[in-house]
Amino acid sequence: MPQLVPPTPDVHASFIAAMDEFAEEGRGDPADASVLGRELRLNGPTWREPGAFEQFVEGLIAQEREETPRPDGFVPSTTLWWVEGDAFIGRIVVRHRLTQWLLDVGGHIGYDVRPSARGQGHATRILNAALPTARRLGVDPALLTCDDDNIASRKVIEANGGVFEDQRGVKLRYWVPTS
Repeated sequence: MPQLVPPTPDVHASFIAAMDEFAEEGRGDPADASVLGRELRLNGPTWREPGAFEQFVEGLIAQEREETPRPDGFVPSTTLWWVEGDAFIGRIVVRHRLTQWLLDVGGHIGYDVRPSARGQGHATRILNAALPTARRLGVDPALLTCDDDNIASRKVIEANGGVFEDQRGVKLRYWVPTS
């Protein structure tokens, strides 16, 4: 049964295969402003080397700490991976607080499920499993956003108790209780 775990080098091969799936669908191109897109551009070329992958994992874990240096506009965040054994299925990022951009566009929580594992309920379970982490971080309720044409993500958010607030541009904004 899949579970949320901190990033780990133990799923290296499966993580690389998942990132290849994301890249095949166009993620990581210069127009992709998502966390995943940025990571594919910055780290993708080195992930195959085990030492570089371990450094990437350590860097993700370090983002939880307030004192960790990060680009302007970035906030501390907790990344968790949805894995089953040594198989990487997806990931979720809980941002510890909101900036104006996150309030309008990005939200507290973002998640990705590898393309070959979509449509199996993983996203709904990942979000549900991560809500206690958000609560422990003092986030209640959590803001989640999705593009207005992303019906699957909208259903995931609503299945986890998301209450629609408004639409800003193409982004639908929902508040999800964490307690």
